[in-house]
Amino acid sequence: MDASTSVETHHEPHGHDASHEHHELGWWRKYIFSTDHKVIGIQYGFTGLIFLLFGFSLMMLMRWQLAYPGQALPVIGKFLPHIFGPNTMPDGKMTPDFYNSLGAMHGTIMVFLGIVPLAFAAFGNFVVPLQIGAPDMAFPKVNMASYWAVFVGGIIMLISFFVPGGAAKSGWTSYVPLAAIADSGPGHLPIFNGQTLWLIGFIFLITSSLLGAINFIATIIQLRAKGLTWMRLPFFVWAQFVTAFLLLLAFPPLEAGIIMQLMDRVAATSFFMPVGLVVNGAPLSISGGGSPLLWQHLFWFLAHPEVYVLILPGMGIVAEILANNSRKPLWGYKSLVFSVLTIGFLSFIVWAHHMWLTGMGSAVSAFFQTTTLIISIPSVIILSAFFISLWGGSIRFTVPMLFTTAFLPMFGIGGLTGIPLAFNSADLYLHDTYYVIAHFHYIVAPGTIFALFAGIYYWFPKATGRKMNDFWGKVHFWPTFICMNVIFLPMFLQGMAGMHRRWYDGGQGWNVSNEHTIWGLTGFQWNMPISWAAWVMGLAQIPFIINFFWSIKHGEKVNDNPWEATTLEWTAPSPPPHGNFVTAPVAYRGPYEYSLPGRERDYTMQNEPVEPAERIRRKPPAEPVLV
Repeated sequence: MDASTSVETHHEPHGHDASHEHHELGWWRKYIFSTDHKVIGIQYGFTGLIFLLFGFSLMMLMRWQLAYPGQALPVIGKFLPHIFGPNTMPDGKMTPDFYNSLGAMHGTIMVFLGIVPLAFAAFGNFVVPLQIGAPDMAFPKVNMASYWAVFVGGIIMLISFFVPGGAAKSGWTSYVPLAAIADSGPGHLPIFNGQTLWLIGFIFLITSSLLGAINFIATIIQLRAKGLTWMRLPFFVWAQFVTAFLLLLAFPPLEAGIIMQLMDRVAATSFFMPVGLVVNGAPLSISGGGSPLLWQHLFWFLAHPEVYVLILPGMGIVAEILANNSRKPLWGYKSLVFSVLTIGFLSFIVWAHHMWLTGMGSAVSAFFQTTTLIISIPSVIILSAFFISLWGGSIRFTVPMLFTTAFLPMFGIGGLTGIPLAFNSADLYLHDTYYVIAHFHYIVAPGTIFALFAGIYYWFPKATGRKMNDFWGKVHFWPTFICMNVIFLPMFLQGMAGMHRRWYDGGQGWNVSNEHTIWGLTGFQWNMPISWAAWVMGLAQIPFIINFFWSIKHGEKVNDNPWEATTLEWTAPSPPPHGNFVTAPVAYRGPYEYSLPGRERDYTMQNEPVEPAERIRRKPPAEPVLV
């Protein structure tokens, strides 16, 4: 392999003449309307983190109502009506409608404006081109458009809090017929109402994901460095590749469904509205003939693959940090790759396990129960490979590694507790209880979000040339880890005691949940320690925020490869310049060449040529002599 020839060949299509090389972009083009994948990745990162904090704040307000129902929120309660409107928290006491808005917008913002932009778009945009040795994404202007689409969608979602009637109240699933008639009638504007703005904002969010997905697929297929074959790709790139296909194939049906629901609201169609509806004692005047279940099918056909859109990038981040900090190759690389491909395929044929209560037939139920159980197998393979990768490793407990090792058991708890929900008989009891909240949040809160924190600490030096402070990173980690479990572990118990997940004051579930004492507290009494843990966890994010912004200018300066990693992004300068690499990299080996025998260092980077001594196979051991 002639490295010099490969560099010239690779770099030529991206060459610039002298006038372009010295042309300086203006501030707006360089930092706001940028087409550089690194800037766009950072834009996505800041946007996702801001929305995660906002969505988390909505949940902390909800926890007050659950811990102290009907009581005025101290200190800030009297100010909130001036922000969200007088009918949200009169005298600091939360109204049922405002509670419903908080619940719907918490789910929507955390998933579609927080984790997806951060896990898929931010890390994907910044890291993937660097890891595959590309100078940029395949379609830079499409990349810029994808960010501004999600930004506009987020602004529309925020505006919905301030229109008459407030934000959407029909849950993050927007089930019809409730969602088709909510926020309509006297006192609501025809377009500028919470539910309609939710739908319009969602159209922008979906469009953003579709543009990004096409870009990622084209980039990974077309722009890999010379020598970077499919089985030399870092596992993070594989995870992003499969995630892009999930978004590309699952979002269009939901976008069609959202447009149909929007037409039901503003154009008097009946895609999802059945005949015979009675609202406030009067028959609803519509043509009818629609199917509410059709909306559920369209929604969950996206929303179950969406679970893997949330978790697969997190698994990719965990794989990179795990190999780096155990100083040994990932165990079972090919099994990891084929497992993630299998998850991508199976995720499209399990969606109806969210719909057991709709009365589907036994044959259909059996099919979806079976596929749901089967999809747990590749997930277990991935998690097992991660655990085995730790065995015998020289583990360094850096801050990224702390979050990574915490991810493993947390994701395991989330996965194992999902198995009962795969059976329609068990789900009849557990459906819409706090058990479901605990299961799902163990996947995406101490699961995905821990992986995201790990990734921020890990790739921060590549983006800035400086490290975040280790001490404050640990101050961030330990309270977050402890509080996560104090929040979500008791929810399994609450759910099994019958506590409903969405009701403002517990409703009928109040009596059921108060009949059982669990570790000295009834189901509803557990809301108080859970809420306090949530508020403490909110405070625990302050060291992270300060550490993050302080380190951008004042963090410890580091070299281009401070973690002594092996993948191609660490061959680029920190921060990477326009075009990423001084010379286009060439890949000679796999992504996790740690602790190779006979090497001076315990890491061998992908762009290091294979030495002749490495090609010599070891002699087979002598056969034992029988005496």
